[in-house]
Amino acid sequence: MQRLMVEPDQVVADQLCLTSNQQHYLYRVLRLGAGQQFVALDGQGQQWIATLTAKSDAATIAPLPLSASAIQAPITLAIALPKGSGFDDVVRQTTELGVSTLQPVISDRTLHQPNPKKLERWQRIAAEATEQSERLLLPQILPPVPWRDYLKQTIEGNRWLCVARGDAPHLLAVAQASDPAIPAVVATGPEGGWTEAEVAGAIAAGFQPVSLGPHILRAVTAPLAALTLVMAAYALNEVKDI
Repeated sequence: MQRLMVEPDQVVADQLCLTSNQQHYLYRVLRLGAGQQFVALDGQGQQWIATLTAKSDAATIAPLPLSASAIQAPITLAIALPKGSGFDDVVRQTTELGVSTLQPVISDRTLHQPNPKKLERWQRIAAEATEQSERLLLPQILPPVPWRDYLKQTIEGNRWLCVARGDAPHLLAVAQASDPAIPAVVATGPEGGWTEAEVAGAIAAGFQPVSLGPHILRAVTAPLAALTLVMAAYALNEVKDI
C-alpha cells in the first residue's frame, strides 16, 4: 500500500486534511479515487490507514498499531560533507538503514561551503526515503556546522570517530561492547581524512577513535559502513539478550 508522509497537525480527530500537493500526488500521480486507501505517517512514530472520501481535500483515518521497527537505537552520524552532490545519496541511504540524526560538518578539508537551500533538499530526500523504506520515524537533519564548533556542543552517549589509519579498534567490536540503549554518535571524515588537529580535538571532546576495516573508504561510503556496523552490533546484542 502506498505510503505518504504528513504533518502531525494535518490530523484532526478521525480526519486527515490533505494539502494541494498531496491531492495532486494521490489523485493525479497515483490515480487513486474515493474509497481507495493509503498509509499516512507523521514521521514521529504514528501511522494510519487513510481512506479517500468524496471530498478531495480530506480522508478518513484509522490508527495502525506500532511495530517493533518503530523502536530504534538513537544513532547520530556526524558526516564531513563530501564534494558535489554526494551527500544526497548519503541522506537517502542512511535513512533507509535507520539513522536517527544526520549532522553535516565542515572540516578543514571540506572542499566547498554548502548552499543554505541544501538543507531543505536533504529533508525532502529523507522524507521520500522514509516513505519508501517503510520507516515510521523521520530522521532529523541538522544544519551544517564547523567540526570544531560541533565538538564544543554537549554530546550525550557513546562517541566514536572513524579514522582511516592507525591501530584503532574495529567499530563493530566497540559497538558490540556498548549498551544499545545509550545514544551513539559516529563521526566520519572528508576526502583525505581528518587532520591530526581534528582527531586530537575529537579525542579531547571524548570521542574514541575506531576503525572501519583495513581499506580506505570514500567519504560517501564510510557513513554507510559505520551505520551498518553499529546497527548490526546492536541487533546482535538484542539476540544475545533474548
